[in-house]
Amino acid sequence: MFDPILAEIRFGTGLSPIHRPVQSADTMIARLKGPDVAAGDFGWTMFRNTRPSPDDLLDAGRAIRDAETEAAREEALAARREMYDRVGLLYRRGFKTSLLRAARAEDGFREALVDFWADHFTVLAKNAQHRHLVMGYIEEAIRPNVAGRFQDMLIAVVTNPLMLLYLDQSSSVGPNSPAGQRGGRGLNENLAREMLELHTVGVEAEYSQTDVRQLAELLTGLTAPSGDHFKFQRNRSEPGEEVVLGRTYGSGGEGFHNVVEALTDIATHPATARHISTKLARHFIADDPPEEVIAVMADAFRATNGDLAAVYEAMLRHDQAWTPERLKVKQPIEFMKSACRALGMGANDIASDRPGDLHPAFFSPLITMGQEWQKPNGPDGWPERSDFWVTPQFMAARISWSIYKVNTFMTHLEDPRDFVRTALGPNPPEDVVFAAGAAANIRDGIGVVLSSAAFQRR
Repeated sequence: MFDPILAEIRFGTGLSPIHRPVQSADTMIARLKGPDVAAGDFGWTMFRNTRPSPDDLLDAGRAIRDAETEAAREEALAARREMYDRVGLLYRRGFKTSLLRAARAEDGFREALVDFWADHFTVLAKNAQHRHLVMGYIEEAIRPNVAGRFQDMLIAVVTNPLMLLYLDQSSSVGPNSPAGQRGGRGLNENLAREMLELHTVGVEAEYSQTDVRQLAELLTGLTAPSGDHFKFQRNRSEPGEEVVLGRTYGSGGEGFHNVVEALTDIATHPATARHISTKLARHFIADDPPEEVIAVMADAFRATNGDLAAVYEAMLRHDQAWTPERLKVKQPIEFMKSACRALGMGANDIASDRPGDLHPAFFSPLITMGQEWQKPNGPDGWPERSDFWVTPQFMAARISWSIYKVNTFMTHLEDPRDFVRTALGPNPPEDVVFAAGAAANIRDGIGVVLSSAAFQRR
């Protein structure tokens, strides 16, 4: 049965002193299909418009190498340092934007979904100078598609330059293509493999290494020649037909339309419906979600050809999505965002862009909690199972942040005796109520609430 408090805690970014809890699943879906208010309130630049671009950074290095005088070299070095400074600034501002959206948005469900899909389609900056680009990738490929069709998100992700760079697709050349015949470059299967194993049908689906190779050949031609936009280059595309998951592509000649056709078929494959539904249920409901919930979600996926809003609605309308037991432990960034939301954090509370302010308050604590911002270990994203996050070291880091760091960025802290209900709802556990009221000071009382098991779980 629908529960407004649980809706915010389990499916959103937590309870807020600013916004009344959502009152129905209908409202959750309607908001999701409506305007993206948080993106308007806390805007961010699309990947294609982010500067410095990968090409800008390459040009900066080239200018240093090509400098003919010491003065010209010093000028080029200064220009690159300025570029690197902007990279760091945008990285920090991107974090602040993500944090403020989670803290201030009325529609917490959208923010939680953006984080889910950004992790599902993980990209990693190839080097420190690209770390500012991840936020633009999410803004361009993920965020506009969270309530749309899965195939549209898949196509947007696969053709985004950052994904092409991350999985080395830009260096992949069809062996029998004109570019391949010239030698020096070959086929790269990274994107094809991760797309099947992680992004669509899943590792348990019936596909073979032949499917991976044939898909990799089909994807040849997808490039990001300048680093900030996608291009299909026919001279790199493997000629001939390719057979992927039993379907044949390319009989009419090579071209981007074959890629779109294959991605559409893979995105709507029954195994994809099952894999995506399982991942969503595992993320939002339980590490081992009820089979009945997965089944109705997968049915909705198949019936609508991957309409994600319909899949979410099937999840939200199932009684087993609303079990009162909070079976999921928040990941560190979820914990931090929900804490900032409960605290009523606003833009003025994190106005500074200085590393000396943001690193000790946010970035360094996230690392000690086990989750460096936008830097998972690989393309499979962050571990989903709760037991990964529940270690003495990681939990001690959460407690330390709750007690010693929150008061460094919040200008006003609520009385802990009131905050316990702001953060946990109208019926918090009695032991947490007692501990919050018995704390020696406001800082410790807030820390008691935030570090409690009741707040750590959703």
